[in-house]
Amino acid sequence: MRVAVYAFYGFALGLLLVGVRELLFGFEENRCSMTYMFEYPEYRRVPLPRRVARQYPSYGLYLYGEGAYAQETRGLKLTGAPVLFLPGNAGSYKQARSLGSVALRKAENLDRPIHMNVFTIDFNEELVALYGGSLRRQTQFLHESIKAILRLYKDCPDPPTGVVLVGHSMGGVVARALFTLARFNPRLVSLIITQASPHQAPVLSLDPYILEFYSTVRHRWATNAEDLRNITVLSVGGGYLDFQVRSGLTALSCPIDDLNKMSVVVTAVPRTWVSTDHISIVWCKELVLATVRAFFDLIEPETGQFIESPEKRISVLNYHFFRHPVLQPGEAQDAPVTFSAPPEAWKEVNTLRLFYTAPKEAQVKYFLFALSSRRKAYSHFHCRSNNMEMTSWLYGCTQMSGSMCVQAVDLSSETELLPAYKAVTVKISEHLSVSHLIIDASNPSGAQFVVECELQREQSLTVSVQVPHTLSFGLTVSDISINSSGLLHTLLLQDFHQVYQAFRITIMSHCKTTKDRLPTVYRLRVPWFHEDSFAMASIPSVSEIYGMLHTSRPDNTSSALLQLHTAPNCQYRVSIRTSFPKVLGQILRFCGPVLPVYSAVVLLLMIRAQLSSVKRSGHPVGMQEAMSKSLQLHKLELPVLLLLLLLRQSWFQDVWSSLGLPWVDTLPLNSVESISQDPKASLQEWPRLVSPLLCVLGAAIAFWGSTVLRVSVYFLSFFLAPLHRPSVSRDCGTLHLHTQILLIISLSVLGGVTCGALALMVSTLLHFYRVLRLQMTERSLSHMLNLAPQKVSQNSENGFHGTDSHSNGKECNGSPLLSESVLQDVRDDLQLHFSLSTMLTLTMMFSTPSLIHWKHNLRYWVHLDPDPCWPHILPLLISSVLLINCNTNTLLRSKLMLNLMVHLLLPLCVGMLAFCPLHIYRVTYFMSAALTLFVCSCYF
Repeated sequence: MRVAVYAFYGFALGLLLVGVRELLFGFEENRCSMTYMFEYPEYRRVPLPRRVARQYPSYGLYLYGEGAYAQETRGLKLTGAPVLFLPGNAGSYKQARSLGSVALRKAENLDRPIHMNVFTIDFNEELVALYGGSLRRQTQFLHESIKAILRLYKDCPDPPTGVVLVGHSMGGVVARALFTLARFNPRLVSLIITQASPHQAPVLSLDPYILEFYSTVRHRWATNAEDLRNITVLSVGGGYLDFQVRSGLTALSCPIDDLNKMSVVVTAVPRTWVSTDHISIVWCKELVLATVRAFFDLIEPETGQFIESPEKRISVLNYHFFRHPVLQPGEAQDAPVTFSAPPEAWKEVNTLRLFYTAPKEAQVKYFLFALSSRRKAYSHFHCRSNNMEMTSWLYGCTQMSGSMCVQAVDLSSETELLPAYKAVTVKISEHLSVSHLIIDASNPSGAQFVVECELQREQSLTVSVQVPHTLSFGLTVSDISINSSGLLHTLLLQDFHQVYQAFRITIMSHCKTTKDRLPTVYRLRVPWFHEDSFAMASIPSVSEIYGMLHTSRPDNTSSALLQLHTAPNCQYRVSIRTSFPKVLGQILRFCGPVLPVYSAVVLLLMIRAQLSSVKRSGHPVGMQEAMSKSLQLHKLELPVLLLLLLLRQSWFQDVWSSLGLPWVDTLPLNSVESISQDPKASLQEWPRLVSPLLCVLGAAIAFWGSTVLRVSVYFLSFFLAPLHRPSVSRDCGTLHLHTQILLIISLSVLGGVTCGALALMVSTLLHFYRVLRLQMTERSLSHMLNLAPQKVSQNSENGFHGTDSHSNGKECNGSPLLSESVLQDVRDDLQLHFSLSTMLTLTMMFSTPSLIHWKHNLRYWVHLDPDPCWPHILPLLISSVLLINCNTNTLLRSKLMLNLMVHLLLPLCVGMLAFCPLHIYRVTYFMSAALTLFVCSCYF
């Protein structure tokens, strides 16, 4: 039986480790280039009003500078465009150096006298992603900082009217929270760029303050969207390398027609095309360059300040972060274009495809594709080129003169930049006035490049492929062969639209000829979110890419696409199979933060199994055996399913709402938003199938975590044994009644004056000391019984039993007669207190962030305000102290309370499973209720 238990939990641990490995290391290495400072960076503190400095002593505002620029700005007389960087969770204000240094170098290389002043805020590296009590303070300090920055420009000829904000991680959430302040003027901020900021929901909801903060921000941007429509917000997600904040959380919730709110994953950003981890997104050179280029394009040369036109901001950000057409914003030529090239520069292409390599000599060259006879047969025209100098390179001729075009319209604005070349696809039916398509292949500087163009039939180049089922475990393969006669093929991946899906896509290419060709580009395109990813391959080659999603499809309109920018006259074979390790990684990416809730549920079920054993036989079973017996998933999932079915009924919803009960938490697997108050969203196929898997993984964490704790206690007791006299009583480590009362009062005062988490940690350590004493007693008794077997036999015949807890510890160093029953009593108590100590340790871990925040700011204030643990933690403090004296004898004396507790623990577990996955702080409330019931069973 024990072997089977260890085998099961070993297998569960193996699944967990496979998922963790895929989550942390299952992707390519970070390919971001590092940004370097050319001169020593300096951070000059900006003086703030005395009132602000006294109110926020732990915060600060700084101006970034290097070398000569730092000396010029020593007096804080500024003329540039202000940009303010906001660090995130535990972030340093010095992270602004990448943005500031690149902006400084960019300004030095410009002919125009414009530059930026990069400011940064020191938030004291607070853990705001785990402790939400300081988010409001950070928002208020940000408001004061913006006003202080604008005051620095009072003597400037063209002073700025606002500040551009760049927020990393939680800094981006704080930036949007500015607009929730009653006295904040929205005109002070017109542009916000956020990097890996979890806008949808917090990653971990360890206290109610962070959820209240998110609710306030969400309500402000949703209900008052009209007055915020001119505020441009760009959210950039880090991609799969960022396992701390998944990119689905970075999406902005906004109306479809609000073009000022944009979200993108960094893998889809032109000229970047790399994934970043949570920290490198700040210093990734490719992304920093895109950001700085956008900023300088947004600065008016006349005033040196950021433009106020929302349309211009949208155009510039779309250019640098989304499509990156060849033409700069504002360069699109709506007016007709005329040509003056000689007749010999024009050549008409009579075939369906053009392949042209420019010579080293400078020349003027135009290629014409006639459309009159090809409109019915072909739907699209596709063209691509590498290293071409001309910005405008595709035209639609509206007036011909012989073999030459006299007048045309510029179609180059449809160009899109890809990793290996630029490409453009034109829908022929949209240009009825165009008689010919013109390719400008001129090379005035003599640079060599390649141009490939062709007429296409969209239907013949689009193929639907049914992806394998997620539970096929890679045994089922979807294969398709493409005999490439074109430059672009699209595979419609049917039923690939959910975040729990993950596929290994193998693409093999082979060509009959070995002539030089442009590299092949594979693009996984997601129609409902800007999360495209790219891969390049040479020919011939075998390439492996992984298909996964950051967000699930919001409707039933589309699936993901795989675009193959292929070489003509080559063969491609595409194989798609489910990658089970990647599926586990995706489940942990989205549902990993809720695993502690499932571990807590398993621990409560373990306590329930032990109490049932005490009730039945007078002895608790071991922790491992209790876990194996208590893991009955149907008793947990069926009540939750029944509750969800009832919540689909309108009458039950009305009753539920009238009682003020919370909505059932949903696993974030179906929609972009992680928190939904729609009970129908909970009753979906996959979340309910994933929940048992999460329960097994949570049980593995609880099983092996308790095993590690037990081994730690065993070895730690060896080190503490020389400090204590040998004991043979089960009451060693217990406390007198007046000592317990004094401890409860002291811990209550400590929690109320300083930090509730500190008091909880002290009480947990006190109980842990009781476990250590029991371990030392168990080892002492075992050794004594092994050395004196004859005396043991005599004691067993006399039927002598050890003392109970009412001795209040007086027999700790006494000399009761040794017997097997005494040893069994100590082992029974040790089993119970091991389980209780594991529960208390897990509860203490949930409150650790507030303890760290309190310690980090201890030099500024002694009392943590607000304190998420106080006063809700009082019952837990009282219970943890009173439980020190509990044992199996006291439990057996209270048959009624013991029977009641056994029956109430299961509803507590179901409630925890229903209401805690997205509100992790509620676990403490359920643990407190369970331990209170335990105390009642011992004392009443």
